[in-house]
Amino acid sequence: MAEILNQKQNFLKGIIKENPIFVMLLGMCPTLGVTSSAYNGLGMGIATAFVLLMSNVAVSLVKNVIPAKVRIPAFIIIIASFVTVVEMILEAFVPFLYEQLGIFIPLIVVNCIILGRAEAFASKNNIMASILDALGMGIGFIMALTVLGAVREILGSGSLFGLKFVPDNANTFILFILPPGAFIALAYLTVLFNKLTNKTI
Repeated sequence: MAEILNQKQNFLKGIIKENPIFVMLLGMCPTLGVTSSAYNGLGMGIATAFVLLMSNVAVSLVKNVIPAKVRIPAFIIIIASFVTVVEMILEAFVPFLYEQLGIFIPLIVVNCIILGRAEAFASKNNIMASILDALGMGIGFIMALTVLGAVREILGSGSLFGLKFVPDNANTFILFILPPGAFIALAYLTVLFNKLTNKTI
């Protein structure tokens, strides 16, 4: 029973208690750079979550055979390998999203969330715990980027996932699809998220 409870907490912490965006404020580069729409946010979130999951699994499996002196470079090579796979898949099957995300796809390699989980968690825990950790963090990241992208798209374009719901001549807050709007929307969403989860900023 205690083990099941521990696994549940391990999974949920990345979604709520240690949400990588709204609580820990990690991975700000893609968060602010690509979330001009919900579609972009969801796409980047899924791509990053996939790399996080696969790298956590790989690191957990090979942690005992990697010399301590080359631990970090080895983790980066593992992460870069999965990022290359993601980049090729997006380019082949979702070219529009690939073009929208651009340079931020290869930058997943240096995303501090992924390297941080590999070093702080996967390298010290078994594969099941590493999978649950990656799934929780990944879902938390997807949720945060999608919500941020949705808020910016609704306010800045009057649409959601590309579906327009206001007239073309309607006034929208175009600021929110521009870089300053990313900071404003993220700040308010962070406050709201922490209030709802009974945290203080």
